[in-house]
Amino acid sequence: MKHRSLLLTLLVIFLLSCGFLDTPIPPTAGLPAPTTTPSPTSTPLPPPTETPLPTVTPTPMPRFQRVLIVSFDGLRPDAITEAKMENVLSLIQTGAYTFGAQTIMPSVTLPSHASMLVGTCPAKHIVRWNQYVPENGYAIGTDIFDLAHAAGLRTVMVVGKEKLRQVTEPASTDYFAFVDETDKIKDPFVLEQLAIQQVMEDFNLMFVHFPDGDLEGHDHGWMSRQQLRAYADDDEAFGYILTRLKSQGLYESTLIVVTADHGGHDTTHGTDMLEDMTIPWIISGLGIQPKQLTTQVHTTDTAATVAFALGLPIPPEWDGVPIYEAFGLPAQERAWPVCQ
Repeated sequence: MKHRSLLLTLLVIFLLSCGFLDTPIPPTAGLPAPTTTPSPTSTPLPPPTETPLPTVTPTPMPRFQRVLIVSFDGLRPDAITEAKMENVLSLIQTGAYTFGAQTIMPSVTLPSHASMLVGTCPAKHIVRWNQYVPENGYAIGTDIFDLAHAAGLRTVMVVGKEKLRQVTEPASTDYFAFVDETDKIKDPFVLEQLAIQQVMEDFNLMFVHFPDGDLEGHDHGWMSRQQLRAYADDDEAFGYILTRLKSQGLYESTLIVVTADHGGHDTTHGTDMLEDMTIPWIISGLGIQPKQLTTQVHTTDTAATVAFALGLPIPPEWDGVPIYEAFGLPAQERAWPVCQ
């Protein structure tokens, strides 16, 4: 009997060790029974979004590497064809132009060139004198040479009258030269040679001023044979400058603006007569729309248009605006007349 009981006990132990009997194991004494914590009910989080980067307005890229401004002193629009200015006429064919641009009053050389290159009316730049008067200082305001030089661009002025030095401070021009102090040209090709030398050294902004037509106009009259001959000679000199631009491989990247400071009548100018106030304005270069402009152009627009072409900021005090129409862009509306 004892032997039978022992066998039964051994059999139970064997079955338990082999897992044939599922006997629950009591919880460990002294420890709390495990509980399941329910997940909290909450509003689902939105999907992650990227933080927008601040908007950066890029500096406008320059449209041209260089700009050449050419002023034929005293040039009335009708003198271009009468004098057979072939190089100017060629630019008219390939560029945008108007024969109805307006200058400022008084329609005289130094104040008019100041408005052309400073971009403001005489009331702002205060240049009302028309002689070289060093003690008067320079035109007030930020001019196109100030802007270009501050941007690290190379600036050049080659002129036929010393008084044009007073348009901008010497610090704003890397090179300045005038023909002589008497306003009388002794060698008609000196000015051209000075300009060509600067083309060979390269530039970003160059202003070239031909004085001969104005001088002959005062001596012999506007639209006289002598004046027209002077404009033809100046146009020929201008052509040599264009040829050097081409031979140096600079022509395609150069914007050219051809204009004048005033017109004239009889042997004088300076009045508000249409013959004195009306000037040509021609712009030519890669991307310029060949057309006759419908925009009314003012001489102060020259500085603004050049600043736009070089990618320079336009000072808010300027009275001139870029002639966007020449670039195939909508024209900017503004009050007229520009200078009261």
